[in-house]
Amino acid sequence: MKKGVVYYSVILTFAFFCIREASAQCTAENTAFYSGEELSYDLFFNWKFIWVSAGSATMNIKHTKWEGKPAYKAHLITRTSDRLDRFFMMRDTLQSIVTEDMSPCYYKKAANEGGRYYVDEVWYSYPEGKTHLSQRFQNRDGVVTEKAYDASKCIYDMMSMMLRARSFQVEGMRSGDKMHMPMAGGQKVEDITLIYRGREDFRMKSNGVVYRCLVFSFVEYPEGKEKEVVTFYISDDKNHIPVRLDLFLRFGVAKAYLSKSKGLRHECTSIKK
Repeated sequence: MKKGVVYYSVILTFAFFCIREASAQCTAENTAFYSGEELSYDLFFNWKFIWVSAGSATMNIKHTKWEGKPAYKAHLITRTSDRLDRFFMMRDTLQSIVTEDMSPCYYKKAANEGGRYYVDEVWYSYPEGKTHLSQRFQNRDGVVTEKAYDASKCIYDMMSMMLRARSFQVEGMRSGDKMHMPMAGGQKVEDITLIYRGREDFRMKSNGVVYRCLVFSFVEYPEGKEKEVVTFYISDDKNHIPVRLDLFLRFGVAKAYLSKSKGLRHECTSIKK
């Protein structure tokens, strides 16, 4: 159960993947967002054929400075509703700082998930054109574990990966194409797999608005068999924001729907008239 609900905090970040194979080039032009963007989501959970409010998630992006240079800071906050707290309380705060050309600088996740509290942190540096990570993990007892990791290619955490991926395009991709990217946390670096499912229209239940979307699936391979974890619908426009996310848990299905957006860089041309 814990493993399943943990994905609530990463579901929105994976939702922006329009990625190809990682390369050694860690900088890129940001074409998707400005400082001041804010996104809000309503979370729902299916419990014995009944959909109940599961909580909310909000994300914002603002200008900041890192080591004296202009940068972006992204915050993602997820929390379960009072009703779901009786079964599983979650309070997660994720933070990422990237340079204006999308190189990761710092990542932090402070999580309280079902009574399991921990803090993940990652610091990035790029000596001699390579990637160096300083990783730190603190458990609920205050015990700290520190590690270092070096690679010749770019490495992202779940937040900086999302920010970087929002400026990628899917032209030339075919339904079924798989993409891979190394993802860092406070304890380890692991590969994630994303599958492009093609384009699909999606109608919001709350207001009837129809979005033209790019559909992706985040999958795992337990015992060598493909297991779908999240399916997400991304606006097929220059903003590349998620409008719907389906999360498959061991004990049910959870969904997130975009409820409000503010400060978008581009017109939302994915809305069908």
